[in-house]
Order: sequence, then C-alpha cells, then structure tokens
Amino acid sequence: MWPEPDDPATVHRMRTAHTHARRALHTHPDPEAHEAWGWHGRTLGAPVTTDHGRRWLRVAATPIDQLIDTFWNGAIDAHRAIPAAVPRPRLLRWHDWTDGTWTYRAELYEHATAGTIADHAAITTPPALTSGWWATVGTALTTIATVNTIRMTVQPGFLAWSMPHYLGIPSNDHPGQPWTTAHGDFHYANLCAPELQILDWEGWGLAPAGYDAATLHTYSLLAPDAAADISHHLTDLLHTPAGRHAELVVITELLHACEHGINTALAAPLHHRARALSAGTGASR
Repeated sequence: MWPEPDDPATVHRMRTAHTHARRALHTHPDPEAHEAWGWHGRTLGAPVTTDHGRRWLRVAATPIDQLIDTFWNGAIDAHRAIPAAVPRPRLLRWHDWTDGTWTYRAELYEHATAGTIADHAAITTPPALTSGWWATVGTALTTIATVNTIRMTVQPGFLAWSMPHYLGIPSNDHPGQPWTTAHGDFHYANLCAPELQILDWEGWGLAPAGYDAATLHTYSLLAPDAAADISHHLTDLLHTPAGRHAELVVITELLHACEHGINTALAAPLHHRARALSAGTGASR
C-alpha cells in the first residue's frame, strides 16, 4: 500500500469516485472501512457491504490520454484467463465511466478471507509461514506459468537498456532462457496468510521463468532470514539458470525504482545480490 496522497484535490476526487462506484455497483459503506491507496493516488480501495455480505471495492483512475491497456485490463483479463484453482478473491463485476479528463474503473471483489502478510512490498521482518502455505504458493506459481497469454509483464526493450545501465551486462547475457506467465507483482503486500490468496493482478503476463519467485526473494533482501526461507521453499524456481536470470531482471527493475526514490533502502542489497549472482555465489540468499 501507499500513503494517502499529499494533494487534497486528488484525495477528494478519488473519494468522490469511490462514492460514485459504490452507488453504481449497488453497495453500501462499510462501518469498519479502511482505505488502501495506490501509487500517487491512482487507485483507492475499501471494504463495502452488499446484500450478500462484505466485499472489496477498488477504483482505478488514469488520465484519458494515458490509459495503458495491459494494466487497465489486467484484473478483467485475469478473471477470464487464470484458472479458478489459483487462490484469489474473485472479481464479481466492474463499472467504467469518465469525467472528461479522467477515466475510472470500479472493480468489485470478494473480500479476502485473511489479511496481507505485510503492508509494504519491501519487508524488514521475516513472516512466520507454514510449510503448507509454501506448498500452495508453489502449486499456484506452477499453474500461473502454464496460462497462455500475449500480455507482457516485462518489456524486452526496457531490459535491453536497463540491464547494461544498472548491472553492466547485456539483457541477452543468458540466451535461450524461457519466458512463462507470471503474476508480475508477487510480494508479501499482495499475499495473504494463513490462507494463501493472491491480490492485485493488474500487471500479470509474460516474464522470464521464475520471475514471481525472484520478485518475492528480492523484496525480502532487507530480511535475510525471510530471503533464506524463500530460497529454500522455492529452490526449484530460483536455483536454476532461468531463475538466476529472472532475479537479475527483477534487481534491474528495482534499481530503476530506487533511482526514482522508491524503496531506496534496497539499493545496496540489490547491488550486493547482483554481484553474487553474477559471480555464481548467490545460491543461498
């Protein structure tokens, strides 16, 4: 989650949009509602009530001339393509509208049966998770990887520029590595426990094989015990040539984010991890 935007006009506009969405989708305010803001106030989620129980209502907004189909349609595409066996709150219905400047989409979901493991993507404290939870993660990632799609989570053109820029290696330094379908934002702020549910499907698509496991591991570098747990439980995805390449891809993306002021505390561990992987010594952490 991200903090409430500093701009009062953005806060007012998004809360007004959320109220519009509640009415359009025939829901009611939840007396125990808490807000979940997205990056720069581009999304706002909160629990609501319906005649069938508690639900989650998420509203996304984008300037009309900046709509990117991949992210805008991610949840609907996932609803249609990702097998029901992958545990996640179901998308129940949606509603689109515009105010002439901004385009909005409201998405009504089942309410998650458990809370997210962390409030932020980059963790500093290792979570306590059962072996059964990890087994469910492994099964879910295997299932997701088999989904047929032309959606792209990772853009090869970005890697062609960014991997030499941040790591000093070409993006094709590991030729022939497979790409498979990924959730695309697989970190503890999008994962629930003790019952696994996977949230936030807007960016799913094709990525280097092992990308989701690599994302979870990389966001855990500030909590070494957590990173070691991930390395142990997802070893079949991480400790392969494809998995090491996927991890270098994720490190590149997060170094790019650090350069733009996001999760800057990760910068030093990211560089350290990249050197270990490049030297072939990154097996355990």
